[in-house]
Amino acid sequence: MIALLFLLYVVVEIGVLVWVGSTIGVLWTVLLLIAGSAIGMILVKSQWRAVMDGFRRATRGEASPTGAVADGAMVAAGSVLMFVPGLVTSVLGLLMLLPVTRWALRPVAVAVAGRKATVTMAGVEFASRTVRTRGGGDVIDGEVVDVSGPTGGDTFGTQGPRALP
Repeated sequence: MIALLFLLYVVVEIGVLVWVGSTIGVLWTVLLLIAGSAIGMILVKSQWRAVMDGFRRATRGEASPTGAVADGAMVAAGSVLMFVPGLVTSVLGLLMLLPVTRWALRPVAVAVAGRKATVTMAGVEFASRTVRTRGGGDVIDGEVVDVSGPTGGDTFGTQGPRALP
């Protein structure tokens, strides 16, 4: 499945590169790739600062933590897409880095993350119900009893280094 997705990625990127190259010329296509990478790197730097500011505001209670995490995830995805070679991935990365696009995609990102978290938590709950102990030993119920008593000694009932009267 992964090999098929990678093959699809390569075919799409080469097809778009050939189409753009035949439309605007090879030199302009190379310049477009370079300009996209330069703009992407500038956006990555500035948007990571904005995301960190959003995290700080969320920890102070001034902003929504859900929005800050969603923005962080989308900026991270956009940053990765900027480093993957190709026109299509660069355009997708730039879209993820633009604040306007992130604002529009935030509800979708929160919904997808919520669904994934629900599935993950259901798996954790199932695993915790099926496997109770690792060692397979018995569980013994008991209670803790404080044996220090009114004299203030430690758990062994001694007074420590003080001399007795």
